[in-house]
Amino acid sequence: MSTLNIVGLVGSLRRGAFTRQMMETLPDLAPEGMRITLADIGHLPFYNEDLKEDGKGPEVVRAFNRLIGEADGLIVGSPEYNRSPPAVLKNAIDWLSKEPEAVLAGKPVMIATQSPGQLGGILANYHLRQVLSVTGAIFITGGEVAITGIGKKVSDGKISDTDTRDYLTSHLRKLSALIEAHR
Repeated sequence: MSTLNIVGLVGSLRRGAFTRQMMETLPDLAPEGMRITLADIGHLPFYNEDLKEDGKGPEVVRAFNRLIGEADGLIVGSPEYNRSPPAVLKNAIDWLSKEPEAVLAGKPVMIATQSPGQLGGILANYHLRQVLSVTGAIFITGGEVAITGIGKKVSDGKISDTDTRDYLTSHLRKLSALIEAHR
């Protein structure tokens, strides 16, 4: 089995954000043969058709599009702001969906949300599924990753709670299986 190249999108720009801590934990939990790289999305311009030349976005968008296109799978990590994912994440998805290569079509995706509250960002998770389903992305089915009470589950910049780490590991294995099933 070759190495699976996974790209993770961090839907929060703050350095110490719980979403970033969750996403930075994932490479430690990746099953053998999976490499997870986090991509920066905060530098992407707001989606605007006027920025396109010859039907393609600016070079920064094209580079981002190539990165996702070359990946075997995608992990979308998000907080929940006002019952929805943040604009920076929606903006990244909009750019990917509007480039001619349609890199999200058929792309295996794991969505992971978190919240200090009791719902774990499940409404942002649901909205991301709605948005990404239009792009043709394919998802892990069954229990969503929506981590509740995240503030009590992290230390030293990563998730330390054993049950949560095990749950994330199981979903990374599901992502691996989904990728293999769609090769």
